[in-house]
Amino acid sequence: MKPEPDAPTLPEPASRARINLEWLLRLRWGLLLGQAVVIAVAAYGLELALPVPVLAALLGLEALTNLSVRAWLHGARRVTEGTIGKLMLWDTLVLTGLLALSGGTHNPFTTLYLVNVALGTVLLPARWTWGLLGFTLAAFGSLFVIQDVELPHGLSRPDHAELMRLHINGMWVAFAVAAGFIVYFVQRVTRALGAREQELAQARALHARREKVASLATLAAGAAHELSTPLSTIAVVAKEVERALAASGTSESVREDLRLIRQQVDRCRDVLVQMSADAGQTTGEPFHAIALGRLVEDTLAELPGAARVRVEVPAELRAWQVHGPPRALARVLRGLVKNALQATPDSKPVELRVRAEQARAKLEVRDGGPGMPAEVLARAGEPFFTTKAPGEGMGLGLFLARTLAEQLGGSLELRSSPGQGTTASLALPVGGAEAAP
Repeated sequence: MKPEPDAPTLPEPASRARINLEWLLRLRWGLLLGQAVVIAVAAYGLELALPVPVLAALLGLEALTNLSVRAWLHGARRVTEGTIGKLMLWDTLVLTGLLALSGGTHNPFTTLYLVNVALGTVLLPARWTWGLLGFTLAAFGSLFVIQDVELPHGLSRPDHAELMRLHINGMWVAFAVAAGFIVYFVQRVTRALGAREQELAQARALHARREKVASLATLAAGAAHELSTPLSTIAVVAKEVERALAASGTSESVREDLRLIRQQVDRCRDVLVQMSADAGQTTGEPFHAIALGRLVEDTLAELPGAARVRVEVPAELRAWQVHGPPRALARVLRGLVKNALQATPDSKPVELRVRAEQARAKLEVRDGGPGMPAEVLARAGEPFFTTKAPGEGMGLGLFLARTLAEQLGGSLELRSSPGQGTTASLALPVGGAEAAP
């Protein structure tokens, strides 16, 4: 396999601020549209004497600010909470200008001040939030010294009942607008941040698995190095003793025991070599495109009991290619088939099927064994967790299969239930013209 970086690329702290700023810009477009509608209704529907050209200029300034920030955001620039805080201070200042020109403190849309304060609580750190609150209170207080807007045409100033009715109706509309924007924005930001946290958790999990693979490789290499010398010594001494006993006419049964010792020493060497390979010692193996038909053939070529495997590879999929380390892929798939053979009685076959799933190839291995209960299935794939008898496995096959699949952009899925057998699905991305579905 290709060497992996020491750690996966994790989202930068500024990513959270970037997400927040993107949603804030969307909300500002909504607020801008709402403000334009309210001004139009007040000026032309209720016939309030409003300075429409000046208000329109302020709305245009808001739109220009939005476009400028969006263009700035598309560049390779770092976004911080301070960027969001400054933009929200500017929004408060523009809102104060709009309110000052459209009724001051009598304008029911002073409720929109709360939108900025609420959003600042979600988006900004404590010092910026308190600063925004203080600035908002000062801006709201400045409206008390600004002259009120002229009354609607046809109304006299003493007509307090009609004026109060308009104000109360406006308060209801203002509350609905402010509450709607707050709920919408907070929900969308929460979802976006939740997705970002999930990506971060997946990256951390992948990094942890890679560290485990590296640890296993180190452990295997160390064990092979430390045990190779004593095992070689035992093999040499056993051979010399066997020769000496043969020369002295010792019984054949004693010499047979010595040959058994040598065989077991050789087996120990093979186990160390295999453990070293299974633990990631294929690092540096080049990536190649390998056809699915060839991958299945390589998988079964060195597999004891391959005659019990029922292979199903559609002709149109045999030429599909996956990109990765060929030996590692074949060994991973061979491990899945070997697990299925060990779990399946000799009288039943094991199924190896290849099928297409969008832009991926799915290799499914189904056994005829007793299946796994939910608690065992939940732990399947953990390193060194196995339900096999001692000497039949170290509990690394599923772990390494999942790790390799994820490194290649694929996945490993296990489905099982007691009495129904187990299905291992290895999904791998395919590439090249021959892989087009």
